[in-house]
Amino acid sequence: MNLASRLRKYLIMGSTNCTRDPVEILLEAIEGGITAFQYREKGEGALQGKEKLELGLKLRRICKEHEVLFIVNDDTDLVESLDADGVHVGQDDISPSDLREVFPDRVIGLSVSNWREVEKSPTEHIDYFGAGPLFPTTTKADAKKPVGTAWVKELRDNFPSIPIVGIGGINRENAPSIVSAGADGVAVISAITRAENIPQSVKQL
Repeated sequence: MNLASRLRKYLIMGSTNCTRDPVEILLEAIEGGITAFQYREKGEGALQGKEKLELGLKLRRICKEHEVLFIVNDDTDLVESLDADGVHVGQDDISPSDLREVFPDRVIGLSVSNWREVEKSPTEHIDYFGAGPLFPTTTKADAKKPVGTAWVKELRDNFPSIPIVGIGGINRENAPSIVSAGADGVAVISAITRAENIPQSVKQL
């Protein structure tokens, strides 16, 4: 399976996004058909140190068993300790070019929300774009202004061969418009973690 198809339904989650056991939520999301998972343990009340690693190991083992792509969010220390498939970084994190030197064979994703960010980014070192936030989101306290699906289309027109994942405020109602604009996949947090029926919600994305 190529990378673009492995990014089609992409769950981002840490313990702070869950009202119950993250392990249960991940298993239900896999049952519904997620193809990628990003471990993002951030925010108020986030696990630290040993607890963070232990949860990461549990989630990693599940993803490996079910052949779900496992990415860590900008925490480079966890890449090797969790044997992650890749790492996702934002504009204020370690540069993809530095990451590529350390992790030559891992998947590297980069968040971009405008052309200025793209132009200053070493795009030759990344494997996929996280485009957004596309819609208003309450999950991320410091989220930027929504850029809409037109941003996905612009990226696609200029980077026809780099996989694109839409992110930010995505749900089953607006997901089709993101794929229609040229994205290979959609990344969600609360649309899955807060869903009453997680498998069904994943299927509808």
